[in-house]
Formats: sequence, C-alpha cells, structure tokens
Amino acid sequence: MIVVATADFEFYHDVVGELRDRGVAFTTVEPGAELPDGTDVVVVAEADEADRPDDGDVDVVVAPADEVRRAVEEAVAILRGDGGRTIIGVDPGTRPGIAVLAGDTVVAAFHVPLADAVATVQSEVADSPDALVRVGDGARLQGATIVNDLEDVTVELVDETGTTPYLGTGARGMGDVLAAVNIARRRGEAVDSRDIEPTQGELQRIKDHSRRASEDNRTIDERLARRVAAGDLTVDEALAEHRARSSDENGDEAEEQDESDGGGVSSGTGVDTDASANGAKTEFDEDADG
Repeated sequence: MIVVATADFEFYHDVVGELRDRGVAFTTVEPGAELPDGTDVVVVAEADEADRPDDGDVDVVVAPADEVRRAVEEAVAILRGDGGRTIIGVDPGTRPGIAVLAGDTVVAAFHVPLADAVATVQSEVADSPDALVRVGDGARLQGATIVNDLEDVTVELVDETGTTPYLGTGARGMGDVLAAVNIARRRGEAVDSRDIEPTQGELQRIKDHSRRASEDNRTIDERLARRVAAGDLTVDEALAEHRARSSDENGDEAEEQDESDGGGVSSGTGVDTDASANGAKTEFDEDADG
C-alpha cells in the first residue's frame, strides 16, 4: 500500500488526485506519524524530508511540489515491481479474447465463454494496484455486460476498428486474442457503465440462437430476449424459463377445459341438460307435425 505523508497541502492534493485517477489504494498520515500495517511505499514532499520514515522495510519517494506525477509513477512502479502497469485488453463477443500485458509485454492470454470473462479479468487484476482494463466497443451487448459487471478497476472503452489482424494458415481461433492485445495497447475513454438498447436485429439474433440451442425447436419471446441482451439471463436460462411458463399455461388451460366439460351435468339428476333440450325440441316438432 502507498502512504502519503506530507504537511504540504498542495503536494498532498496533487498526489492524492494522481493516485485516485490510477485507481491505486493509498492512505495518508501526518509527517513523522507511525506508518500503518501493510505500508510498502511512502511518498514525501521535499519540504517534509526531515520527517521521512526510517523503516528499512519501506521504500520512500521524495519529490518537489512540481514533480508530483513522477513521484506517483515511481511509487506505483515500486509497488507493482519492475514489470510495468497491468493492462488487460478484452475483445468482446460470445467468446471474448482476453490479453494481459505487463507494460508492453504480453504475459497471459485467454479465450473464454462470455459467462467466464468477468471472473477471468477480476482474477488477473486482483494483485495489481493500478490495473487498467480496456474493452473494445464492438459486440455492443456482450461488451456492455463485461463493462457493467467489472468492479473496483479502471475501465476504458476503446475504438476497436482495425484491431483484428489478418490470420494466415493455422491461425484459426487466434483472432480474438490478437485483437485483445491490440485493444490493450490503444487508449480509450474511461467509463463506469454502458447502457445499450438492443436493436430489433440483435433481439432477433438472440431469439434465433435460442431456437438453435433448444432441443425442441423452441424460440424465446422478446421479453426474455431483452433480459438476455441485458445480461440478466443466459440463453439456456431464458429457455428454461420459457419452457416452465409454457408448462404452467398448458396446465391452466387443461383445468379450464375440465371445468367446461363438467358444466353440462344437471346437479342431483345426472341428466344431460343438452340431451333434455334436444328431446323437448323433438317432441315439439312431433306435436307441430300432428
């Protein structure tokens, strides 16, 4: 953890602003105060150097008021080691490509189902003090699901135009991962969430997918398709809900039919009222004929 120890308000304000922009965990203490447990790096203003901590297990970064950014970069570099900032690129889709970079070096890559994408990203940023996740702006619905479900990490939305390279022979399936690498290296716009209204075409594709995924040629309705688009349900969950609802409706119809079939019996006589009516009509016809 980074600790800011200074009596210089301007220095304090600028350092804290830089750390917050990077999403780095930190705390503050008065110069000369006891350092909290878990302290790894202390940032001290040049004017407070006389009160710098003498704990040999803690790194100290001293900087003048006009070199705040350099001080923060040095402190963060110490905190994360020499590998560089962790940046994760995500090429969204039904099976997103995920690339993990330390500085400019690719250290891990994944190609996972959409349902596993957020957990994969969260596990990779768990030990990184200032990790950054960059998500491509294509595959709008899947991308929005990823952006909205990520927590406690800085997220940027990146223009992914031209990020998927040409794939030669034997490179099938690598396109999403290579695109994720390029997305990780491209600056984007910081976002907290992404609201998407699915188009009719997108909803139809979800419904078509549900029909292909079902064993009984079942197609979910638009209400369920919208919930799938929003990430509230998977296609399999939507199919199960549609199937259960259809079963309930069929059961209600059967009960109504049973009640209707029993309505023609006269209470206490066992005589079919429809048959009596027909008999009366026959007698009337015979009287009329006579």
